[in-house]
Amino acid sequence: MAPFSRVGASVKPGAVQAAAQAIRPLVGPGTAVISLQNGVVKEEMLRAALGEAAVVGGVCYIAATIEAPGVIAHSGTLQKLVFGEYGGQRTPRVEAFRQACEQAGIEAVLSEDIARAIWEKFVFLVGLSGATASTRCALGPVRSHPASRRLLLTLMAEAVAVGRAEGVALPPDYAEDRLRFCDQLPADMTASMLRDLLQGHRLELPWLSGDVSRRGALLGVATPYNSALADILALHVQPG
Repeated sequence: MAPFSRVGASVKPGAVQAAAQAIRPLVGPGTAVISLQNGVVKEEMLRAALGEAAVVGGVCYIAATIEAPGVIAHSGTLQKLVFGEYGGQRTPRVEAFRQACEQAGIEAVLSEDIARAIWEKFVFLVGLSGATASTRCALGPVRSHPASRRLLLTLMAEAVAVGRAEGVALPPDYAEDRLRFCDQLPADMTASMLRDLLQGHRLELPWLSGDVSRRGALLGVATPYNSALADILALHVQPG
């Protein structure tokens, strides 16, 4: 099979390795494999399977749910992609993808620091998913109670500390910035991890709080809140 110019990888993080092997025949010298999964471990897995040159970093911002098997429902109007080469170059392959997105009516942004963009979403998602799933509550009650608000902030602050230890250019007060952002969001907002928990689906926990805990242990960065949350929800990671 001939190589493709671009290949999108948008499966859940737990399926990355299998997906990488499946798309290997499609990847040639100039192919861009654009990952849109949550988490920061995805590119590491894709690079290991497909080579560093093939991987383009990406972040997807969309409100969507699984309505039925094989049916994804898009709610609201948000449909934004942020992506870019890890060296920050505006290469023909990412510029062509940006133009294709815009022609399809998708807001597309080329990032000069895609690692930071991925971590920015990761920090927010670690907080939102961890706080709403562990409390079984929407964002409104979580941010309103002093104890759960502290949980939300600390989950994000630990993720920021780990990212900065890895060399990602996150501001020291980025968790506080995201907490202010959370105050502007709808009170009924939840993360997909809470919905997966309530519906008995597999959780992304190992690639969110679990990954913060793992990376923190390797780097010598304390992550007690994320580590505890990963332990608390561990029984629900696999359905059944």
